Amino acid sequence: MTGLDRRPLAATDATLARGPLAGFAAGSLGMGVWVTVPGLLLLYFLTDVLAVGPWLAGLALLLPKIADVLLHPWVGHRADVEQTRRGDRRRLLLLGCALPVAFAALFAVPGGLTGGPAAGWVAVCFVAGNLLFAAYQVPYLATPADLRIGYDERTRLMAFRMVVLTLGILLSGLLAPLLTGGDAATRGGYQRMGMILAVGMLAAMLVGVAGIARLRGRAADPTPAGHGGWPALRTALRDRQFRWLVAAYLAMSTATHLVLAGVPYYAEYELRSPGLTTVLVAAFVAPALLVTPAWLVLARRVGKQRALLGAQGAFAIGSLVLAVGRPAGLPVLIGAVAVLGVAFAGMQLLPFSMLPDVIRAAATDRTTETTGAGTYTGVWTATEATGAALGPYAYALCLAIGGFVASTAGESPTQPDAALAAVRYGFGLLPAVAMLAALLLQRRYTLDARARAAS
Repeated sequence: MTGLDRRPLAATDATLARGPLAGFAAGSLGMGVWVTVPGLLLLYFLTDVLAVGPWLAGLALLLPKIADVLLHPWVGHRADVEQTRRGDRRRLLLLGCALPVAFAALFAVPGGLTGGPAAGWVAVCFVAGNLLFAAYQVPYLATPADLRIGYDERTRLMAFRMVVLTLGILLSGLLAPLLTGGDAATRGGYQRMGMILAVGMLAAMLVGVAGIARLRGRAADPTPAGHGGWPALRTALRDRQFRWLVAAYLAMSTATHLVLAGVPYYAEYELRSPGLTTVLVAAFVAPALLVTPAWLVLARRVGKQRALLGAQGAFAIGSLVLAVGRPAGLPVLIGAVAVLGVAFAGMQLLPFSMLPDVIRAAATDRTTETTGAGTYTGVWTATEATGAALGPYAYALCLAIGGFVASTAGESPTQPDAALAAVRYGFGLLPAVAMLAALLLQRRYTLDARARAAS
């Protein structure tokens, strides 16, 4: 017997009340800060404030994420052990609430450090932050698979989460550049930004812990989770549906984080106005607050798989428009970013609601192998972390190939034409290619029709 209920879903499905749903979703408000701000500002902070060369800056962001490939599945295993022994994953969640400390330290680089030593400080803090983020994110995202809810209710649960996550991404994406000092950002400004946002992160994450407890009190699956470990990890990696879903999500995560990392560069060097960073972030994130309910309705009508393929195609088309650059005109470019934002909403809602479908199907199909929601989720979040590293690294590598000149705060070096071309094409063509790869991989996923019919 695995850690998931094998009784017919119709006999066990619960409808979740809005109060507990909102409490659960609140945790994503704090997580949204970590997802957004390092991806948006950290590469720029290294190259244009701390005088770190683009290749070294990209490496400083990539290497900590490599550790996540091992850390997240291990955290998933620990989450399953906690679930089996204690009946919940609360201790890991509370450990993860130390993440705001690492976030503040990430931008509090000691005043005398620049270049390589500054990159080392950031890398160490990034490793610590990623581990704490995993401790919170893995048990948090395992929650839908722990509950007695069906296909559409899992989408509804993740829609609540998506709206609040988007709010966190939007608020942090708008506030962070302003708190650093905007066009006149300084090291002190980045430190101030880190401290202020860390306080908000902590409050939101604690509310999320309480929300998860309320959900589990109303609709927890009475069957304990499997113990995880290598058997559960092998089960997850051998799961054909999971492999295709994870592979597609890796390409999606890479593309979206590449776009986030490229926004400050595109605003300053292509649009020639650093202040447009905030506008582009708003255009990318704000549509998700409006269209998430529409993605929920579309998923119910045509299924999650077909809706996700549409989101991936729209993202690729919008990215190609951005590759045109200034000749397309500012309104068209902002509109293209908004298209990316609409697609981004679907790519956050749908894959995350398909993951518990895969976990439930694995529990139904297997009778001898150990299947743990935490282990599946650990592999999933490791994939997300890998994409979060590959995106900025790919953009940094593109800048390095173009000969981009790094600088400290207040300097304005003249960039060669090749570097300016790298800023534009890296922001447009690279994410389009990654998203087309995601679309092709996603087409190999075939579980959706069966999961939908089972509910």
